[in-house]
Amino acid sequence: MSRSQKNDNFIDKTFTIIADILLKILPASKEDKEAFTYYRDGMSAQSEGEYAEALENYYEALKLEEDTYDRSYILYNIGLIYSSNGEYIKALEYYHQALELNQQLPQALNNIAVIYHYQGIKASEQSNLEIRKSMFDKAGEYWRQAIRLAPNNYIEAQNWLKSTGRQNY
Repeated sequence: MSRSQKNDNFIDKTFTIIADILLKILPASKEDKEAFTYYRDGMSAQSEGEYAEALENYYEALKLEEDTYDRSYILYNIGLIYSSNGEYIKALEYYHQALELNQQLPQALNNIAVIYHYQGIKASEQSNLEIRKSMFDKAGEYWRQAIRLAPNNYIEAQNWLKSTGRQNY
């Protein structure tokens, strides 16, 4: 049974119906349509916390998807799953791959910064001030990039940059 047939949520059902209609009427290759179906099913599984299923769908979508912009979002979503599971090194790899394909992803930059900030806090708790500073500096670097792309977003990050004196590094 395809994921679209399992959706219980009204919004998910509506999205699936609209996506299916678009797939039928828009001119796209068979591979493009199949890649989108895997991506859509991955998003649905991810929203339900079915991360293993979501990853399977995203990896299938990556095999088929040729458009770099679309691939960047697939990679970004894979990074989200690894981050949610506490696999931060893998998450960073996928966020960076997404940014290589699409430098206009402030959400990937933000998530990288969040991981570095978290690592800085952990280093602080272990009284490792050198690593703490390095991680916080990296977090600041990525948050500044994200804020340049989306100046009205990431208010907490903007406040953190100001309060730590890192806004103008």
